[in-house]
Amino acid sequence: MPDTDPRPDEPPTVVGWREWVALPAMGVDWVKAKIDTGARTSSLHAFDQRVEDRDGEAWVRFSVHPWQSTDDDAVEICLPIADVREIRSSSGHAEQRYVVLTEMALAGRTVEVELTLSRRDDMGFRMLVGREALRQGFLVDPGESYRGGRPPRAQRRRNRGR
Repeated sequence: MPDTDPRPDEPPTVVGWREWVALPAMGVDWVKAKIDTGARTSSLHAFDQRVEDRDGEAWVRFSVHPWQSTDDDAVEICLPIADVREIRSSSGHAEQRYVVLTEMALAGRTVEVELTLSRRDDMGFRMLVGREALRQGFLVDPGESYRGGRPPRAQRRRNRGR
């Protein structure tokens, strides 16, 4: 993971406390994310996780529900496992999670991020964007939301109340 902004000559991209992001390599065009400066690593709601061996390398196959509070439009993904880490939640509960690398598009900027995979059924957002991703050229304005844009109205309506 890069330790600094990959574009040091450009000003940081300002984002709000919640944003819509895309995970293009995963085929996820829109997922609502909480921008969480309290979390080191970004996290994605993933279910049906199972490990596969591909030519001696461990991969994880999992599914993503991109919409809040529903399992509509599930996307199945398979990526190499970059790491397995013990992650401690804000409540102090620790669990082992798979870590995958992928691209994330946020507010017009695309960066490579580490994502831990976790069941987030009971959480308000399907994804958290943590400090390691944010340090790649983002600045958080906690008084703002969706500075990076929103999905088309028809997409938002499908997600409303979910």
